[in-house]
Amino acid sequence: MKYPLSEKYSAPALMKKIMGPNPLKLEEELLTNHRIPAGSLVCDLGSGQGLTSVFLAREYGFTVYAADLWSEPEDNRRFFAEMGLTDAQVLPVKADASDLPFAPETFDAVVSIDSYHYFGRDPAFLDEKILPFVKAGGYIYIAIPGMKKDCHDNLPPELLLSWTPEDLETMHDAAFWRSVISQSQGAEVLEVSEMISNEEVWADWLRQENPYAVGDRKSMNAGAGRYLNFVKIVLQKKPAKG
Repeated sequence: MKYPLSEKYSAPALMKKIMGPNPLKLEEELLTNHRIPAGSLVCDLGSGQGLTSVFLAREYGFTVYAADLWSEPEDNRRFFAEMGLTDAQVLPVKADASDLPFAPETFDAVVSIDSYHYFGRDPAFLDEKILPFVKAGGYIYIAIPGMKKDCHDNLPPELLLSWTPEDLETMHDAAFWRSVISQSQGAEVLEVSEMISNEEVWADWLRQENPYAVGDRKSMNAGAGRYLNFVKIVLQKKPAKG
């Protein structure tokens, strides 16, 4: 697919901020024909160094809480200001996904790029840790790295050039994620599918000189990409039972 929005952010200084396969292209594909209402308050869950939050605010007009455990809010706030955004448009928050510091039903939507697989594999996580902060009828959009078909019992040697079996345990196929998400009592599953941007987003990442990107080249240059993909998950919070 083409990425007219993401291409605005291809400058080397911005690409240095990515922490994995190009999150902006993933976000643009994920939100193609999205249902999130204009002007929504959105939680960017696992926002990293804030590039995806800038994208949500500038390209979609959402008010964004950039929630991340491992980045420093002041660093992100300076970056947001450099990108012409104020706290009224995007606000950085240091937050653990399993203990979010927000009031119930704060958000119209949650968007999570390349992070949910770390904490959301427990089927109870969605209902207990995420949905309480989403308004009834609100949406959750997730893009996560995965496998075309789970192969943890017989991992291809190409994958093990860069990653350990423990690293790969967070990565699963669309069927796995459908089985996890469908156990939710509070969310309707609208879509679980493979994304099409795998090759392009990996190419953007592997061009970086980030030590993690350099390490990932071993597997990807050996052909590991044929086992991998990204998984799109779209959910809507069910109305409260009356």
